[in-house]
Amino acid sequence: MVRCRRLALAVLPLLVLFLLWQFAAMLLNDSRFPSVFEVCASLRGHLLEGDMLHHLLVTMVRVLLSFIIAMALGVVIGMMMGAFPRLNAAGDAILILALNVPALVTIILCYVWFGLIEAAAIAAVAINKIPTVVVMVREGARVVDQDLLAVAKVFRVAPARYFFKVYLPQLYPFIMASARSGLSLIWKIVLVVELLGRSDGVGFQLGSFFQFFDIASILAYTLAFAAIVLLLEGLIMRPLDRYIARGGYGQS
Repeated sequence: MVRCRRLALAVLPLLVLFLLWQFAAMLLNDSRFPSVFEVCASLRGHLLEGDMLHHLLVTMVRVLLSFIIAMALGVVIGMMMGAFPRLNAAGDAILILALNVPALVTIILCYVWFGLIEAAAIAAVAINKIPTVVVMVREGARVVDQDLLAVAKVFRVAPARYFFKVYLPQLYPFIMASARSGLSLIWKIVLVVELLGRSDGVGFQLGSFFQFFDIASILAYTLAFAAIVLLLEGLIMRPLDRYIARGGYGQS
């Protein structure tokens, strides 16, 4: 019963949004603002007769690879900067600079320096995300419970157990926050990367539809990819977030 209520609360805003969308489309009666039914028909056509699944899969692979690289490097750098004040002081200016460099500049430079290749595309996305992960994890490393760490040292806890059972669990909420925000940011950057320098993927398709002013197809692809992101959020990120909030990560 509780799950049904939660599902209703999650679905209701979307239904209201679609109803408002449909009403606005009927009121405007403009080809530049297609109705929900027109977009759904376009979505069905691309799924059954087009190559939407291929482009969605290609984009998801890029998102996943970029996400893993950005999280792995960002978490390591963030922990080091949070644990060592001198390293933090030395790298703070570079971190601020990296946070404020526009994503478009990074994408263009990667393509110019490394060529229009897959590695350059993934690197551009990862580079844009790493600084935000570093900032969140660094703040978490700064506020770890030093008394708890001291107790673990007094009892001579093995280094591996000390790291994975005492130190790292205190950073999990910060890591999860950066992961959840990063997932939404990365796929947006991936679309720009594909638009500028790839020959497949959702971003490439959106660029092609834009040239023909095919708004229904643009919205169809957008809805399809947004649905995938919502599924990832609902099936993976939220359950993992609740598990961590309950303290499940600290169990032996």
